[in-house]
Amino acid sequence: MDRTNANLIGQIETGLPRMSKGHRAIGRYLIDHYERAAYMTAARIGEEAGVSESTVVRFAMELGFDGYPHFQRTLQEEMKGRLTAVQRLNASVMVADEKDVLHSVIQSDLEKLKSIHETVDAASFDRAVGMILDARRIYILGVRSSAPLAAFLGFYFNLIFENVRLVHTTSVSEMFEQILSAGPGDVVLGISFPRYSKRTVKAMAFARTSGASVVAITDKADTPIARTADCCLLAPSEMASFVDSLVAPLSLINALIVAVGLKRREHVAETFEKLERIWDDYQVYEKDEELPLPGRRGTD
Repeated sequence: MDRTNANLIGQIETGLPRMSKGHRAIGRYLIDHYERAAYMTAARIGEEAGVSESTVVRFAMELGFDGYPHFQRTLQEEMKGRLTAVQRLNASVMVADEKDVLHSVIQSDLEKLKSIHETVDAASFDRAVGMILDARRIYILGVRSSAPLAAFLGFYFNLIFENVRLVHTTSVSEMFEQILSAGPGDVVLGISFPRYSKRTVKAMAFARTSGASVVAITDKADTPIARTADCCLLAPSEMASFVDSLVAPLSLINALIVAVGLKRREHVAETFEKLERIWDDYQVYEKDEELPLPGRRGTD
């Protein structure tokens, strides 16, 4: 079966009439329970569908996959963009060990960091750094679950550059209004992970047609936001229950901040020297000498 022109679930639905009885039972089970099936073993799916484990493996290979693990990874990837919040919560039972949520989630995040460490595209990263350093103005877009990432990037870029605009918005029209002046010489950084924000995708496409350079921070090269970009920085973002794991994207953003900061080392040093004086004058931070020793009261 050709997998190039349709998503996996759609292909299974289309192919059902031509399948054998056993494969049809598997297909129907996957269509009805894909949010749970994506994390089941071949044996478990066979048990639920009333067929053998080997039949499930053959089903995956008939669809053009190397084996069941390849099929399962593809189903998991497709699932991320299809699930509602309630379905994600239900699917989390298959992702995290309820008896040890703490360690299972941390272990999952460690695997994502290992993945980005092994697969990150250094050439694309260097290109993005160069585009940012050469930019006349820098716009940063990120809404919903990506908004904290955009805010973090914007906070530090504002210490490094004098031409940064963090786009705050609750509607498509407001986003367009804030990037209306973006054009040649400007860079627009858009951050979006499953489920992908239509607002961010539309704004990125608008910025590109206006002549601005576009950098996308997302999870895959074939995502809607990546297709609007001149340069893509990819970081895995897997579902951890009904929330998204943004550990790997944040690590990538940290690296981006450090890279551009090192290129503007003198400016950053001057900025922080001024800030330290301001922080001292206005007592922004607690100082160690001002804190009373444990078990003793202050003298004031």
